[in-house]
Amino acid sequence: MTDALHFLTIDEASRRIGDGSLSPVDLVQAVADRIAAVDPAINSYVTPTIDAALADARTAAAEIAAGRRIGPLHGIPVGIKDIFATKGVRTTAHSHILADNVPDEDCVAVARLKAAGAVVMGKLATHEFAFGGPDWTLPFPPARNPWNRDHFTGGSSSGSGASVAAGLCLGAMGSDTAGSIRMPAAFCGIAGIKPSYGRVSRRGVAPLAFSLDHAGPMTWTSRDAALMLQAIAGHDARDTASADVPVPDYAAALTGSVSGLRIGVVRHFYEEDDRADAEVLTAMDAGYDVLRGLGATVEDVRLSPAQDYSACCNVIMLSEAFAIHESDLRTRPEKFGWILRDRMILASLLTAGDYVQATRARRQLAAEMEAALERYDVLVTAGAWTPAPRIDAISPYYLFRRPLLTAPCDVTGLPALSVCNGFSASGLPLAMQVLGRRFDEATVLRVGDAYERATPWRGRRPNL
Repeated sequence: MTDALHFLTIDEASRRIGDGSLSPVDLVQAVADRIAAVDPAINSYVTPTIDAALADARTAAAEIAAGRRIGPLHGIPVGIKDIFATKGVRTTAHSHILADNVPDEDCVAVARLKAAGAVVMGKLATHEFAFGGPDWTLPFPPARNPWNRDHFTGGSSSGSGASVAAGLCLGAMGSDTAGSIRMPAAFCGIAGIKPSYGRVSRRGVAPLAFSLDHAGPMTWTSRDAALMLQAIAGHDARDTASADVPVPDYAAALTGSVSGLRIGVVRHFYEEDDRADAEVLTAMDAGYDVLRGLGATVEDVRLSPAQDYSACCNVIMLSEAFAIHESDLRTRPEKFGWILRDRMILASLLTAGDYVQATRARRQLAAEMEAALERYDVLVTAGAWTPAPRIDAISPYYLFRRPLLTAPCDVTGLPALSVCNGFSASGLPLAMQVLGRRFDEATVLRVGDAYERATPWRGRRPNL
């Protein structure tokens, strides 16, 4: 099954398109056929754009045949989370409030993907405004996990995680405010990178929390993530949070080696501050053995408790989200799904003092993590507490019941990558995170790529 066109990695498909053994038209048609056959079972797409994708694939094929190949994404089918504005294609944020919203222009990230030759297959499910879900009162049903449909995808980039894992696109755009790229990457068994704050423009992306929002790629491998990130990274003068920092050649950094790197393990996050499932603990220890075997120095390191990072993230996220949605909450609350509405009621109880104290704590936590990264090239910790839980067991307040293992790098703005590091006895993916220095996504991706090459997990796909 993994030899099927729809299960090619971006890198594999790109090489075959480059040497003429694969046409973008055949690739996009294979993915379109896969969407028709499989997506009704997992609901990852809310607005497929198959006819437009096939037309774009024919254009890409003609350009490549004429010697005008743009780069490695030319002719590659991708999906777009439905909070990213797409010209002429509805962008709903999975909400009744924006059910009829059709933007006049693409957001910057989508425009850059198109400029790199990528073919957009359609818009992917999310949680309402990237926050409220899984909620059956919204205009579209929640996405389901392709490894087991009864289980949760993680959120809020739910359709992005499910579609990449299921072979319904070769890469997808996600957003991450408290873990919304890395949680679905973990539960769906794919690679997902939250770049440094400011690395990728968010202009044209529906905001959740201005000082925490990030945009980034979700793919099958770290190498694929590097190829997508290359296309979308870079300064945008019209995004006030965008950083004017040089973008390195990410793919060139993927040497397959981590020999000589110093890796700090934040073990207490998932063993002491709260305790992950036994299968997660076993997979993490095995992962450290792999990294040691590849020549890295692996040592434990201590930071503030995971609860401190998570509480800081939640207070800032809730406060800023309430500021964004307050007018609609006051004038048409019935238009929101019940989960987002209830979470915003919680947000309304926070004070300006709460927000200020959280921003003060944020500076301390960022300084602490950056100090640790002066001693280590990357930090590693667990990606999730458990394998994906059942979707019907998700509490609307699950974000607040345990500390979010993904929150530390949203609070600090540092890059973080989730990679699959095994499977549970029930066949659900497990994951670890690689955390890096500011704007050093290259080293983060290097570690993820080397780990993936040394382990068998990328050879296993969900059976749908």
